[in-house]
Amino acid sequence: MILLRHIPFLKQVLLFSVTAFGGPQGHYGMMLKTFVNKRRDVSETELLEFNAFCNMLPGASSTQTITLIGYKRGGLSLAFLTLFIWILPASMLMGGLSFLMDYLQNKSLPLHIFLFVQPMAVGFIMFSAWRLLGISIKNTITKVILVVVAVATFIAFKTPWVFPAVIILAGIATNFSKVRIPAMTIPSKKIKWGNLFIFFLIFIVAGYTSEMATRHNWKNQKLYNLFENNYRFSSLVFGGGDVLMPMMYEQYVVRPLSKKVVEKKRDVLKMNKSDFLTGYGIVRAIPGPVFSIGSYTGGMLLRKEGNSFIQLMGCVLGTIAIFLPSALLVLFFFPVWNNLKRYAVIYRSLEGINAAVVGIMFGSIFYLLKDFFYESILENRFHGWLSLIISFITFILLHKTKIPAPIIVVSCLIIGLFY
Repeated sequence: MILLRHIPFLKQVLLFSVTAFGGPQGHYGMMLKTFVNKRRDVSETELLEFNAFCNMLPGASSTQTITLIGYKRGGLSLAFLTLFIWILPASMLMGGLSFLMDYLQNKSLPLHIFLFVQPMAVGFIMFSAWRLLGISIKNTITKVILVVVAVATFIAFKTPWVFPAVIILAGIATNFSKVRIPAMTIPSKKIKWGNLFIFFLIFIVAGYTSEMATRHNWKNQKLYNLFENNYRFSSLVFGGGDVLMPMMYEQYVVRPLSKKVVEKKRDVLKMNKSDFLTGYGIVRAIPGPVFSIGSYTGGMLLRKEGNSFIQLMGCVLGTIAIFLPSALLVLFFFPVWNNLKRYAVIYRSLEGINAAVVGIMFGSIFYLLKDFFYESILENRFHGWLSLIISFITFILLHKTKIPAPIIVVSCLIIGLFY
């Protein structure tokens, strides 16, 4: 019954899940518009802190951030319910795609509807960066961090270690200040040690059973292999989907063709290149978490293993395995982080960490705009200029009006459809 009072919040999470385009950077801007400005579920400072904290962990950062919003609002049960609703639409779409691939390969998909999704996402990032600029950039050291991190992000945008590295270094930099902790009591959070125990237990058991299933040729051995692979990916990947998908490509497309695997005639999980790249492109175009690629690869890897039920199990297990580590890690470490904030070294670090997050946003803006400038100036194409205009109009609408984010998203999809 207690969860009934959270139904309006969960409805908003569902609406967010079907309109949240643009990957983690774009998602943050929509969270700011929806859960801060519109609903007041969290403050701007809290959302900034959640985002910074999640960027220091492996796994799906936007998924972890929205899970923390649910955790802050209603505890552990609401956190997992929020996670479930957030991942469901994208996972169903990507899992369903694995069943439709044979049909769709002979059809021409109207993917031009998503043509202006990236420019729109840049507008959301601009909005986020502008709003947080006044909150986090207040003195010389934070201005320096902003510039340095923005440049580092622009140069190494697709390097997996850049986000956690610049956040940690920025936190160290502001520890040289003389800022004192204000006289206030930060209540201790109960640490859920069980979450960390479950995380490591699953990691070990999944690895062991996957190896045994392969060695002894268990029935449906590839279900064990799939779960272990996806769970391991999510447990170890820093940098989000940009790093996850190359790891999957190496595991499922490149490795099965390697000399070692071919010579030993190992029956490993494999996909062909075109099928993988199709999923890679479509997951970038749909709303929701990029990690939902795990639902697609799960279905594709098992679609020739007997029947539709096994393929469906591949979609389900692929989804659970790719998202579970993110949830367990964030819900264990966040109470630890909250308790550590009572110490001066951590409190002083927050100033640099928050400035680094804003720097990452500005670096992301310049990196993504680079593509538009290349198209419009070097190639003199109308599409490039229109993309730039859509980015700035999105920013202006978010900053100056109260138009809901989903309406802006739908408008950009309509422009793409008729372009």
